[in-house]
Amino acid sequence: MKTSMLVASAMAAAIALPAIALAGPAPVPTYPHEKCYGVAAMNLNDCKAGSHSCAGESAKAKDGQSYIYVPSGTCQKIQGGSLTPKGA
Repeated sequence: MKTSMLVASAMAAAIALPAIALAGPAPVPTYPHEKCYGVAAMNLNDCKAGSHSCAGESAKAKDGQSYIYVPSGTCQKIQGGSLTPKGA
């Protein structure tokens, strides 16, 4: 029984990997929003201006090129938040 469960888990992971690899930017929110650069935690960004464009791919916290969607008027209230990409 354990072997069949292990095989089933491995097959599910193998099937899911291509779907994860094709992940794109996070969906645009339906509420009034703005892109806030430089505040996302590592791997919790919505997208990036630059080398990658997929959600959840930021390699470091507070990457100046990665952004998250926040309600309009919120970004500049967050320490380190910017409405434009920072750094290179």
